[in-house]
Order: sequence, then C-alpha cells, then structure tokens
Amino acid sequence: MKFAIVVFSAPHSPSSRRALRFAEAVLSAHHEITRLFFYQDGVHNASSSIVTPQDEQDWAGQWGLFIQQNKLDSVVCISAALRRGILSSEEAHRHGRQSANLYEPWQLSGLGQLHEAAQEADRLICFGDI
Repeated sequence: MKFAIVVFSAPHSPSSRRALRFAEAVLSAHHEITRLFFYQDGVHNASSSIVTPQDEQDWAGQWGLFIQQNKLDSVVCISAALRRGILSSEEAHRHGRQSANLYEPWQLSGLGQLHEAAQEADRLICFGDI
C-alpha cells in the first residue's frame, strides 16, 4: 500500500511524534511512503535552528534522520515555511535574509505537491493538533 503523510504540528507536539512512529511502522510493514508533506506548524520539523534540551528527545532531528536513512520524498510547504521563518539558501538570498535554516533532507515546494501525493497514494494520513 502507498501512503502519503501530512504533518501539521511542530516537533515537540505529540501528533508529530505519532506521525514519525506511524511512518516507521509503514516502512517496517513493507509499505511505501510516496511523500511526507509538512504544513502549517509542521514546517518547524524542518528547521535546523531548533535546539532540544539535553533531557528531551530531538524529534526534528529524528525526522531528518528517518528521511535521510530511508531516502524519502519530504516536502515543506513554502508558504507556511516562509511565514514561520524557515528558509532554504535560495529563499534566504531571494528575500535578503542573512542565513538559511532549512534542514538538509527537506525541500521547499507548494501545495501542488500535496495534491499530487494524495492522487498517487492509496491513503492520505494527516497528523495534527486540534
């Protein structure tokens, strides 16, 4: 089965952690993840500026490692990212900002990527806080 997963919440949120555990379970059950899409506050998972206290889990780092190890297509909504200060080097340069903070495995793109993922997948699963 093919899954597309959307994460709406920040890395310290329980729903973001559940999304990561679900994604791990999908792959361990030999299913496929067609795309991970991070939207709204979920874009914070892609920030390289997050510093996690030593006595807490680094969930953003775990997301990044999971994406890299499994070579997953991982997209951050560009509008939501820019609104929250998450910038690739290209966007930082384009908007005259001093530095970028988009974590390496993610890429910025638009909502069209979410629509495409929903069309290609058998299931679209969303994780977010109510």
